[in-house]
Amino acid sequence: MPDEDPATEAPVEADQTESPVGADQAEAPVEPAKVGDAEVRDALPDDLDVSEFVGPYVFPNNNRRRVPGYLYLLIGAACIALWASARGGDAVLVNGGLLGAGIGLGLIGAYHLVAGWNLDIDERDALVAATERVGFPVGHASAQLGWRGLRSRPTWRILLYSAENPPTRRGLVLVDGVDAEIVAWFIEDNPEDWSDLDGALGPSSEGTIGRPAAISPGNETDLSD
Repeated sequence: MPDEDPATEAPVEADQTESPVGADQAEAPVEPAKVGDAEVRDALPDDLDVSEFVGPYVFPNNNRRRVPGYLYLLIGAACIALWASARGGDAVLVNGGLLGAGIGLGLIGAYHLVAGWNLDIDERDALVAATERVGFPVGHASAQLGWRGLRSRPTWRILLYSAENPPTRRGLVLVDGVDAEIVAWFIEDNPEDWSDLDGALGPSSEGTIGRPAAISPGNETDLSD
C-alpha cells in the first residue's frame, strides 16, 4: 500500500496589528469630582430617622436577659457533667479547667436570671406617676430607661416641664420600672432662658395639658403634646 503524503496546510497568520495608543491618552490621570462644602450632608441611621417614624416605639423588656441566663446554666451543667463522667480516667481534654468553666458559667447564668426583671411599668405609666408626684400641670416631658443597683433594676428617669409658655418649673423623677415606686425626685424653678427662641414653646390652646402623645424612637422618649 503506497504511503500517502500528509496534507499540507497553508499557515494562517492572525492580523495582530493594533492601533497605537498615544502616550498622553494612556498616562492621563483621572481627577476626582470636586464636591463643595454645601453639598456634604450627614445622614442618620434608618432607626433614628424621625421622618420614617410610623408608630410608637416599644422599649425592649428587661426580662430578655433570662434567655442567655438559661443557656449559660445549660452549658455550665454540661461541662460539670462531662468532668464528672471522666473523673479519675485517662482523658486528656477533660480536666479541672472544665469544672471551673462549668462553675463560672453557672454563676453568670444565675446572675442573668436574678437581674432579668420584668418591665411591668411602661413610659406612660411612669409619666402618670411622675406627674402625680411633682404636683403641677405638665407640658413637655421626656422619659429615659436606666438601671440601678447590683441587680440592675430598671428605672425610668422622667424629666418634666410645667405647662406655661415658656415653662416656669421643671422636675426630675425616678420611677421604678417594676412597681412604679418613686425612687427619688427633684423640683426647681426653670433656670433656662428661652426668650430668644421663636414659636410656641408650651402646649397648644386646643390640646390637653399633661396628655402624652406619640412616642418617638430613641433612648429618650418624647411624651409631650
